[in-house]
Amino acid sequence: MKKQKQSALRRFFGSRLFLILALVFAILVAFGYARAYYQDYKIKEEIRALQDDVKNLEHKKLESMEILKYVTSEAFVEEKARTELNMKRPGEKVMIIKSQVEIENKGFEEPVEKRLLNNPIKWWYYFSHKGIN
Repeated sequence: MKKQKQSALRRFFGSRLFLILALVFAILVAFGYARAYYQDYKIKEEIRALQDDVKNLEHKKLESMEILKYVTSEAFVEEKARTELNMKRPGEKVMIIKSQVEIENKGFEEPVEKRLLNNPIKWWYYFSHKGIN
């Protein structure tokens, strides 16, 4: 009886059915391993992308903190008051200078901006206070 069991087992392990079952099992194990490896790869890629995002956001945060520090500073407030609100400090004198184009355009039909003049001629007209003919 023992010999029949051994020979039956030996025949089963030596048969093509066992070979096909072993091959199917090996393919399923390899497929499971490949799927787990691919998922691990995707997770690592996502972690790298999130770490890059964290670095970029930290950099933006530092820039924003610097901008906030400047915006809340006294220099920024003074600059905005001078440029946008036309304010001055107490005791400071303000001088308004009309542009040369406004002065030269009075009484002429053709605007001076349309005329092409070189720089020395502009200086000559500026110092001589003569109109452009």
